[in-house]
Amino acid sequence: MNSLDSLFARLARSSFRSRFRLGAKERQYCWDKGPEVIDRHAADFIAQRLAPAQPKNDGKQTPMRGHPVFIAQHATATCCRGCVAKWHGFAEGRELTADEQHYLVTVIHHWLVVNMNNK
Repeated sequence: MNSLDSLFARLARSSFRSRFRLGAKERQYCWDKGPEVIDRHAADFIAQRLAPAQPKNDGKQTPMRGHPVFIAQHATATCCRGCVAKWHGFAEGRELTADEQHYLVTVIHHWLVVNMNNK
């Protein structure tokens, strides 16, 4: 079992994390934009909203709707530094490295792919 399998098994056991699903509008947005654009959006959101050592409005910086990546962030515990620390082990109070940011985008991408393929 790889680390993503282990992570997604733990996320599936969380009633809060497992309740998130893409709606028809978010699905269509993903189809229209394609994975490269969605991944770029995820990377931008992570860089701007999570990567700083002290993110602005930490704990409230990720909306619950409005973009497929936002939904994926809540489903994958990549929504705030507290959740990132708890679920992914990246300590709060320091800037996320480029590798850590890439990992978080990979997690979001994986969740979106699974949800796009499961109706």
